Amino acid sequence: MFNFMKKKSKAETPQQRAERDSAVDKVLLGYEVGTVSIATMVTGLERDGQVLTLDLRLPKDSNPEQIQQELGQLLHPHGIKTIHMNVRLPADVKGAGASLPKAPPKSMPKTTDAMATHAKPATQADQQPTSSEPPITKAAPTQASLASHPRIRHIIVVASGKGGVGKSTTTVNIALALQKLGNRVGVLDADIYGPSMPTMLGVADIKPELENEQFVPVEAHSIAMLSIGSLLDSDNTPVAWRGPKATGALMQLYNQTNWPQLDYLVIDMPPGTGDIQLTLAQRIPVTGAVIVTTPQHVALMDAQKGVEMFNKTNIPVLGVVENMALHTCSNCNHTEAIFGSGGGEFIAEQYQVPLLGQLPLASGIRAQVDKGVPSVLADDEFASYYLSIAKNIEANIAKFAKPVDDKRIF
Repeated sequence: MFNFMKKKSKAETPQQRAERDSAVDKVLLGYEVGTVSIATMVTGLERDGQVLTLDLRLPKDSNPEQIQQELGQLLHPHGIKTIHMNVRLPADVKGAGASLPKAPPKSMPKTTDAMATHAKPATQADQQPTSSEPPITKAAPTQASLASHPRIRHIIVVASGKGGVGKSTTTVNIALALQKLGNRVGVLDADIYGPSMPTMLGVADIKPELENEQFVPVEAHSIAMLSIGSLLDSDNTPVAWRGPKATGALMQLYNQTNWPQLDYLVIDMPPGTGDIQLTLAQRIPVTGAVIVTTPQHVALMDAQKGVEMFNKTNIPVLGVVENMALHTCSNCNHTEAIFGSGGGEFIAEQYQVPLLGQLPLASGIRAQVDKGVPSVLADDEFASYYLSIAKNIEANIAKFAKPVDDKRIF
């Protein structure tokens, strides 16, 4: 598939390439196989001028020839004249292999806990089930069954399906922008494995105090902040925890913290849709989620997964923030859509949620959070973007608010 001696069929300007790539992304995101976007089935993508090569993992009952023909018709107006598809389909167990003798079942290999300090010898009781009765199961809590926090009016989670899209930078600036609009704001850093809020808020060396066996949030520019990073010995100390311990740490940071009266608690989520995200969705009363993405094709696919996860857990999506939308050269002032264009708009339209704002790709934004003085706090040229996003959140948040139980006692 890979051709290292490629010749461009026709020279394209960077702007033309970005527009064509964006058009291809929109077509792939919008084309469905069954009820699922084909973009989620793409394992490899390469475009060389007017030729598009796709590596696809399709469902067993799909028709690759029909898909290739339909995609060709949809992409032809956007300058794609030829489509090559490398397709993988699931093996048909009931087909050719049905006449073969069945192989004896293989047992799973024994595993060891590499993090354990003492090995526990296996006993006969451990190896054999004690009862043939099925285990008693309990339904997981739902958002509708969760009581709101008595001192927090709104809990907003800022999430992305993947890392590297500027989610934490967006989180800290949104929190500061909501504060600048006159709200009392707190920040909870739920990125247990990669906490960055202490550094971004300039309080990396400050440890939270304990009062009546509860954490007292660190005050950072009048924002109540708590992060696992504030409890570590140094910035390079790894959090090498398994899933249950990490989710337990998140709940401890939320429940065992003496949060002040807040209008907003903004939670910086880790990338992905794993244990921490599901624990939060089942045990913390969330008003709504903000999805951060870039216009890039891969980021859009992962952002879709994030939206779908929140839809399945009954957490409203307040809107989409498209980060790194445009870059302006500091030397020639030429503006270019490096990661494509229109991706945030497409996701917003697809799921019928607002596009809260589009942010530029600028070294100044990165430099400010590295110094611990984010753009909104520095009141630089980029602060207005985040203030606009915060205003859009405020305009729609009331219809998603959870009823407050003032009689609840912790």
